[in-house]
Amino acid sequence: MTEGVMSPLACTLRTSAGRIFVKGTPVDAPAAWMYRAEAQVTHAASLAPSLLWEVEAGGWLLCGYEFLEGRHPDLSPGSGDLTALVDTLRVMSGTPWPAAVRKKPLAARWGNLAPAGHADDLAGHTLAHTDMSPLNMLRTAGGIRLVDWALACPAPAWADTAFTVPRLIHAGHTADQAESIARLVPAYEAAPEGAVSAFARSLYSVWESRERTDPLPHRSALTEAARAWTGHRSVAV
Repeated sequence: MTEGVMSPLACTLRTSAGRIFVKGTPVDAPAAWMYRAEAQVTHAASLAPSLLWEVEAGGWLLCGYEFLEGRHPDLSPGSGDLTALVDTLRVMSGTPWPAAVRKKPLAARWGNLAPAGHADDLAGHTLAHTDMSPLNMLRTAGGIRLVDWALACPAPAWADTAFTVPRLIHAGHTADQAESIARLVPAYEAAPEGAVSAFARSLYSVWESRERTDPLPHRSALTEAARAWTGHRSVAV
């Protein structure tokens, strides 16, 4: 694979039955548990590629997934992909977290970077992808599907929509325009204003900390988008 590669192995197999996307890691690698958890989560997520098989052999853990044909969606203002994005967020907001998968919930993952006293605002039992980059989305013939569920965790039903707001700002929307799109998702529209504001402040703190401690080319613009959203909500609430 040529983009988004963080796995020791990420490739496409061309077989007599069609193409299969494969990702894998040495079975004794510290992160091997994440591949097993991702396979379980992907199996439970209706908009994820289907898990076809999971194999341990030759010292490797390999997971084979449905190969999705599609392109990354355009999230900019006026894009024809925005309606499909909202449809996807609606579906995702109604998918429960698979109880058999043990992962830190969102509030615990963010730790002390969340506003003091607001941990309960970030609690929930919905399966949240949490990495809503358009590079993790594919516009297929059946709508927008999501790939790379390694960072999924339990969160509020509106969390993935909230994660999408700064992505929309980054794509050229104003904070108000991004919120208007997000409010087309019933779970987000019904979310307590204080909880969403706490989420926005938490996300900005997390992204700002990452940019400061591990700067990468794409992080500055995303952090600025999160800052703009936080500033918008501090006025709106």
